[in-house]
Amino acid sequence: MVKRKNGEKMHINESYQPGEVVYIIIRNPHAQDVAHVQQAAVVENPDQNGELALFIHETYFPLTEEFAVYKSAEEAEEAYQVAFGLPETEDYYG
Repeated sequence: MVKRKNGEKMHINESYQPGEVVYIIIRNPHAQDVAHVQQAAVVENPDQNGELALFIHETYFPLTEEFAVYKSAEEAEEAYQVAFGLPETEDYYG
């Protein structure tokens, strides 16, 4: 839950609108030690009427507290660096 200024709790779905572009940190499902910032679209959840979802890689994910959602790429990159540190660039070839 997201807290409002007066201390009330607000459901995460109330914070976003369909069509909004957001950014999340997502892990590679095949290599859990690999993560990156990914752009996602907020859309109406086709499986739950009245709920929102994140549309990423042609897949719908319910918009829940399980995702750290950021309004800008810069905000997401900063959170990524706090969580995972800066990449080691001296051995980076890609």
